[in-house]
Amino acid sequence: MVRLTSKLTLFMSSLFLLGCEDPQQKNMGTQNMGKLLGSGDIQSESNPFTPVEKGVELTFPTDHQAHPNFRHEWWYLTANLINEDGSPLGVQWTQFRFAAAPSKGEGDAKKTDWQTQQIYLAHSAVTTADKHYADEKWSRDQASLAGVDTSPFRVYLDDWQWTSSTNDLFPASLKANSEQFGYSLTLTSSAPYQKQGEQGYSTKSADGQVASYYYSQPFIDVFGEVTIDGKTHKVSGKGWIDREWSSQFLLDSQQGWDWFALRLSDEVSLVVFQLRDSKTGQASYSSARLMQQNGSGIAISANDIRLEAIEQTEILGREYPTRWQVSIPNKQIDLTVSALNPNAKMQLSVPYWEGPVRIEGSHSGMGYMELTGY
Repeated sequence: MVRLTSKLTLFMSSLFLLGCEDPQQKNMGTQNMGKLLGSGDIQSESNPFTPVEKGVELTFPTDHQAHPNFRHEWWYLTANLINEDGSPLGVQWTQFRFAAAPSKGEGDAKKTDWQTQQIYLAHSAVTTADKHYADEKWSRDQASLAGVDTSPFRVYLDDWQWTSSTNDLFPASLKANSEQFGYSLTLTSSAPYQKQGEQGYSTKSADGQVASYYYSQPFIDVFGEVTIDGKTHKVSGKGWIDREWSSQFLLDSQQGWDWFALRLSDEVSLVVFQLRDSKTGQASYSSARLMQQNGSGIAISANDIRLEAIEQTEILGREYPTRWQVSIPNKQIDLTVSALNPNAKMQLSVPYWEGPVRIEGSHSGMGYMELTGY
């Protein structure tokens, strides 16, 4: 990412100057997540951040930590859960980090502990078949407010926290509370991490100009409690976390993306995404990876991926494709992917659609879908 939108940049600057720790900015003029993540050239005087390059080895637990020399990154969990009545629901938690300028390391001169070039944004949501609640929090990077800890590992913004008992991501607890919902979950996993793309180098454009470092853990066991409208439910199910960082995410010619995290069985998961052209709205680049619980995986060629939106849902004057046909013929995968709740729009500072989905066809199961740029 080369630049944020001007309003977001101004908003971030205000945070750094004024010390606001949880501003409630609900309409910043940004129209989609693609704009938030930025576009433009890769490396220039206006983008002094570290570029993403092939051949850099991802290592754990080191790369669970923040990468302040890159423009942005995120820790992104989705979970498909079942309550005590057997009803499905979804939980999302994301913590984003954005930088106004690259970190210069431990030698940075700071006048106070409040001086920083980093800002954190957290999103949290709960979705059932008939309800969807979402909330957000903003903060500067400051030890008492928000950040990432090493030992034990922790990602936090106020009382929304992923807290591990080790230096690794797992085992961990995840807690977040808002006015209409909240959750307290335990997360465990013993599966190897999945490095997306080429050993973690994930291309985001057909010409290869844009890429990120990207790894996933799609095999997480989850249990705990979810509270919705004052009623607490015992829940259990499966989770998926994506970790990604970069200094540029989109080209000027790219509008947004459609992203699917699909659990085909307890042992097999599929990630599929496509980026869309800003002029035509059609896919300009797509990628997929079929992943096994034992850590093995197969990258799927863009030529073998078929994504077709087959049903739209209008939400607040915008149409979102909430039912899809997802096919990878040479892997005998032919799926109908349908939103559990078609109205799961994240009406936050940067609006987008995010929610659990049902899978039918050659495989059956659950997953998550994210739609941006509509």
